[in-house]
Amino acid sequence: MNILAAIIEVYTKTGEPVGSKLLASVLDYAISPATIRNEMAALFEMGYLEQPHTSAGRVPSHKGYRLYINSLMQTQPLTAAEKAEIDALFNIQHPDPDRLVEDAATALANLTGCVTVSSTLTPEDVCIRRIDIIPSGPRTLVVLVIATNGVVKSKVCRVDFAVTPQVLEFFRKFVNSRFHGKSLEEISKLYLQSVAVALGEYSRIFTPLLVCIFDLCRQIYSGRYYVEGETNLLTYREFMPVAHEILTFVNKRDEMLRLINEEMRDKNVSIGREAGKTALADSSVVIARYNVGHAKSGVIGIIGPVRMDYPKLIPHIQYFADTLGRILTEISQEDDSEQSVAPDGSAQESETT
Repeated sequence: MNILAAIIEVYTKTGEPVGSKLLASVLDYAISPATIRNEMAALFEMGYLEQPHTSAGRVPSHKGYRLYINSLMQTQPLTAAEKAEIDALFNIQHPDPDRLVEDAATALANLTGCVTVSSTLTPEDVCIRRIDIIPSGPRTLVVLVIATNGVVKSKVCRVDFAVTPQVLEFFRKFVNSRFHGKSLEEISKLYLQSVAVALGEYSRIFTPLLVCIFDLCRQIYSGRYYVEGETNLLTYREFMPVAHEILTFVNKRDEMLRLINEEMRDKNVSIGREAGKTALADSSVVIARYNVGHAKSGVIGIIGPVRMDYPKLIPHIQYFADTLGRILTEISQEDDSEQSVAPDGSAQESETT
């Protein structure tokens, strides 16, 4: 099987069918072209190699790549310089968690030269940590909803009443008393109606703010999905005829998330036809999952040619995801330490000992 590994590594670099003479020149041990031809013929019969057109050379099949990834591949640990390069991409002071995930997808696309997809997942136990209302004009407010998984959503809302500190303090305490600690799954339209009823005579004037809070909660619950680096596909000649089809598929959020979250649940690499998607028949999907705290919070990965450099890219993507998860966890913990919300909804400074 060393012959198969060598063929895959040469094909990854050149994109051209590999012949026995070329393979003999790159192997670091003595073996004749005739012996290599016999080995290649056996691998072809077993389905690990394919012969494109009438070429004398061979290329790895998807079955061959699967054997390589599962049993033959030796991953390349990141060097200190490579880790520092990735760390530098996240050297941002006070980042917005949601924007950070989007920027991470862009950075990974630039780093790998592939299309990047990223999504935030919302575990069932994610709750509302805090709601804040910030004045931005005489009748304009910014509503912020902060969840326990570190996600922050904001929206500008116009109101029909004069914005005063007293009104803001009243509403801020009220909504935190009703939403703090509530799971996102619990916040339904029926629950929103019960909150409105509890406002009594103030229900009408505060309805736009309640609707805004509900919309932000729904956005957090549904997660976010980003696609970056689409033009990278055009740098691979094998993608020229199918680039549009691939991009159409990866921009279908629900189908792509189904592939990542269901069909790839027990693996981090899907090779070509394994995905069961016609558009990805000649592509590979490599993903890594990340946590915020102890909660599974998201996935980031790349889509590129089957002949991608797996030994290098898999560790890079995993370190990238681990770094993203660590920073999102730190943001979440910093937010907890700066301010906590009492059960009655009032904001309190955290005590230090």
